[in-house]
Amino acid sequence: MAQRRQRWRRSGGALATAGVMVCVCAGAAGCSGSGAAAEDARGADDAVGLLKNAPDRLEAAGSSKARTAMEMATGGTRVTIRGEGVYDFRHRLGELRVVLPQDPAGSSEHRPITELLAPGALFMKNRGAGVPADKWVRVESASVSDGNLVTGGATDPFAAAEVLRGTRTATYVGRTEVAGTPVRHYRGTADLAAAARGAVVPADRDALRAAAKGFATALVPFDVYLDDAGRIRKIRHRFSFVNGQKKDAVAVASTTLLYDFGAPVAVRLPRSADIYDGRIAERTPGGSPRG
Repeated sequence: MAQRRQRWRRSGGALATAGVMVCVCAGAAGCSGSGAAAEDARGADDAVGLLKNAPDRLEAAGSSKARTAMEMATGGTRVTIRGEGVYDFRHRLGELRVVLPQDPAGSSEHRPITELLAPGALFMKNRGAGVPADKWVRVESASVSDGNLVTGGATDPFAAAEVLRGTRTATYVGRTEVAGTPVRHYRGTADLAAAARGAVVPADRDALRAAAKGFATALVPFDVYLDDAGRIRKIRHRFSFVNGQKKDAVAVASTTLLYDFGAPVAVRLPRSADIYDGRIAERTPGGSPRG
């Protein structure tokens, strides 16, 4: 009888120990099959829906700092334009300092362009092309054939996100890091016309409609990296900008990096008196003027 009790106690102790281990495992991270693994599975199952809602996550975040890079290749020439600044996703306002590449000879540098981003408009200072140094140039996003996704040398960060509203196909690539932040990598294709229909702000709809008509194709391949809050940390689009003639197509890769969410943003748009209303030379996406 004593031997039976001893065996029961040992068996019960083993069961209790196993139960504690299960509880600890569940409390730590849900063991395998839950936690991050389950989130990854859900993200893979509904990648299209997840990406279409990514702009809303940015709006909820409020603001961030941003870095941009626009690589362009045409006729054997490749240039990269870089920008850095801040963006307010709720009010669609931002400020970027955009640096143009050196001249081909490398002997001189362009002055950095200050760009103010607003709903339906882009303001540029130090643009050159005959514009006085103390004046701003205003560009209506819907009036340019790329919807201002390319013209300014930097894609408006919220416009870059709005493109995802037109996501047609998306594949979950896997987990990685962007600037030390764990992210989920997705790859897919978006339709600019569909993105225009899904855009919340009328000015964004008009700009995306213009881009759908102005690019060589309305389908835009992309790679996007979302953090665990669903916010875009990095997005890269590949456009083909025809500039009115298919033989002059420019291959454009636009990358936007978002970080330091909640950063203060204070954008002050120019007064009417500070906007240049004279004739200016039109610039190609590469930033060089043409009369």
